[in-house]
Amino acid sequence: MIDSKIDIIVDFTYNTLIDLGFNPTLASYINAGINIIAMFLIAIVIFVVCKYSFKRVLNYIAQRTKTRFDDLLISNKTAKYISHLVPLLFIYKAVPIILQKFIYWEGIFGKIIDIYIIVLILLIIRTIFNALRDHLKLIPRYSDKPIDSYIQVIMIVLWVFGSTAIVLMLFNISISKLLTAFGAISAVIILVFRDTILGFIASVQVSVNDMVRIGDWITMEKFGADGDVIEINLATVKVRNFDKTISTIPTYSLISDSFKNWRGMFNSDGRRIKRHVLIKSSSIRFVSDDELSDLKKIQLISSYITERQADIMSYNNSRSIDKTLLINGRNFTNFGLFRKYINEYLSNHQGLNKDMIMMCRQLQPNEFGVPLEIYAFSSDKNWINYEFVMADIFDHIIASVAYFDLEIYELPTGKNTVLINPKSNF
Repeated sequence: MIDSKIDIIVDFTYNTLIDLGFNPTLASYINAGINIIAMFLIAIVIFVVCKYSFKRVLNYIAQRTKTRFDDLLISNKTAKYISHLVPLLFIYKAVPIILQKFIYWEGIFGKIIDIYIIVLILLIIRTIFNALRDHLKLIPRYSDKPIDSYIQVIMIVLWVFGSTAIVLMLFNISISKLLTAFGAISAVIILVFRDTILGFIASVQVSVNDMVRIGDWITMEKFGADGDVIEINLATVKVRNFDKTISTIPTYSLISDSFKNWRGMFNSDGRRIKRHVLIKSSSIRFVSDDELSDLKKIQLISSYITERQADIMSYNNSRSIDKTLLINGRNFTNFGLFRKYINEYLSNHQGLNKDMIMMCRQLQPNEFGVPLEIYAFSSDKNWINYEFVMADIFDHIIASVAYFDLEIYELPTGKNTVLINPKSNF
């Protein structure tokens, strides 16, 4: 009964045209065309109704739940894509009835609908994964994970399966034949999609080996990157530099090139200070006993000088060392006392971590003088506070060298440069 009524509706235009004297073939085509137009108009109405209804239902649910996942489904337009399913189902059922006299066109329309169903399902899955990605980023323990890379990898796999299904459907071939064809053109595929394949491999390795996380401070001079990682995806890693510019690094470069990740420093108990000043070699000398009396007034090394002086005197006396020349026997040097003083100063500095390496050391002399390096770790790892601690230490070092009759090397300036008149007599 129902089928007969449907046939009457479908053939209404055809019967009317036949009664008007139209050619049966022409009447069939006109009837099919009008039915297809009517089908699409009905499908559009169904789509508008479903879209409005689904959106209202999701909004109603979202307002009455505590989780934000449903809100993210709405913002990622999941309801819009789901609302395509009902009119698509209507078209899927209507096409065989409307085109039952046109087997060839029925097959073509059927394949188009099947392809659209596959694409629509993939789009719905993508919106759900995007909502899941946004939801996980709101959770602190997942906020530094490369969620975008995981989602992109999953979607690439799904799109590959979807594309394979479409090819099988279009050309009516078996999977074995398709795999054979893929093997034959694999070299071309690798050449065309080289960057995508490399990005995929790199993204997996970066994620599995935990090389970079969102929020990490990385430095990569090759790409001018020096700042915080804000995004990790399949093809690129975005870094917000400290000057607020954005550097884009190919993901594959993170495993093929060298870069510095400062996460270890933030996870440690201190931030390293490694800086030196240059002491003029000509200012380094032995210290006489008279000068030691004045240096004993420096509290940090007063007891050291007293104890060390007794040891030196005992050594020199036991060996009848001639001290009319300071070079004979054992002696203090102003540079050695200065290094001892700086070590004591560092030990008493409240901004340094005493449980980590801390020393004042002498490096290889060069054409500018003798480098005196401070190697220590600031307890405060915040960049601004770290700079304050380091500046405080070197302010003190630069100001205190004069007390040990030492000089810091610097290039001559106008105040200490003597100009020679070429016309003057020597």
